[in-house]
Amino acid sequence: MIHGLEKEREDCKSKLYHFNEVQQEDMGLHAKSMSVDQLAFRSSEVAGTKNMTSSEKQKNGWSIQRGNDNALKPPVPREDPKTKQPSDLDLMKEKFGKLLLGEDMSGGGKGVSSALALSNAITNLAASVFGEQRRLEPMSSDRKARWKKEIDWLLCVTDHIVEFAPSKQQINGVTMEIMTTKQRTDLQMNIPALRKLDAMLLDCLDNFKDQTEFYYVKKEDDNVEGGNDKRKDDKWWLPICRVPPKGLSEATRRWLKFQKDSVNQVLKAAMAINAQVLSEMEIPENYLESLPKNGRSSLGDMIYKGITMDSFDPDEFLSMMDLSSEHKILDLKNRIEASIVIWRQKMNGTKDSKSHWGSAVSLEKRELFEERAETVLTILKHRFPGIPQSALDISKIQYSKV
Repeated sequence: MIHGLEKEREDCKSKLYHFNEVQQEDMGLHAKSMSVDQLAFRSSEVAGTKNMTSSEKQKNGWSIQRGNDNALKPPVPREDPKTKQPSDLDLMKEKFGKLLLGEDMSGGGKGVSSALALSNAITNLAASVFGEQRRLEPMSSDRKARWKKEIDWLLCVTDHIVEFAPSKQQINGVTMEIMTTKQRTDLQMNIPALRKLDAMLLDCLDNFKDQTEFYYVKKEDDNVEGGNDKRKDDKWWLPICRVPPKGLSEATRRWLKFQKDSVNQVLKAAMAINAQVLSEMEIPENYLESLPKNGRSSLGDMIYKGITMDSFDPDEFLSMMDLSSEHKILDLKNRIEASIVIWRQKMNGTKDSKSHWGSAVSLEKRELFEERAETVLTILKHRFPGIPQSALDISKIQYSKV
């Protein structure tokens, strides 16, 4: 009986040992299967990455290093579109878009007239290009090319500002008179003249190419010689010019004076064209509505008395006026121009009984007063050519439709 119990115990031990071996083998197989599955997953992931194109890899935010497909590096930064220089076509679209919308890019219909938009565009372009020319030297090639290119864009609009003109045409042996379009007469005369003045101005700058007697101090040399190179006037932004210790030679002085006179002639010719164009423009209704009903109210008692007195001398009249500042000169100019317009309207009112500009003063006196005021105005313009535009000129430019 004892022998049977021992045999049964030995059988239990052998079964328990066999069970432990089987369990360990199962766990090992499971661990091996897990490692194989992980390896297979990673192998498929790498294979998928290899099969992706370069554009797809960059789209997913990765850039593969050339020569080693398994090496990954951070995403490649894309080019900022703001740093890209606009093309000529884009610039042209922007400029003509502003002209069509009257500078109101919001599209709200509150823009200015096309004539004023074109005038402002040319003025802003000239200020941008020539405002950077602070030295007596040739204009840089890039700036000159930009000026010629963009001014041609803007002036091409004037080719389509036309007027009707009669012309004769033969059809089947029959001569017929028809109306055709041509460029407006004042533009045919003034645009070529202004282009010639522009070429003369650029030539004056090019003439300083070979001069060697004076030079400009560079910005990094501003503190040379104990700060003696700093400007002592209010135009601090202008560069410092240096001349030889003994000054400029007599030949260079005469040459500089000739260049100055040439530029002054260009300025006078341009101002004459501008004044002629403004004089031919119609007076806007907004300006007429703002005027008083008589010349005395516009001029004031003292100025009115000086113009309407029996013995009139324009030089003596101006000697009695306060012309000590630009503001006072412009105020006198505005008053005289307003009185001239009033008197002209009154003279036209005497011919038209329905006009509210009618006056009891005789037509001869009105013509005399207007002639005297015109004389004073002409002297003011010649004596002070750099005076700002008057209220009448600004009104004509602002409200002009052509």
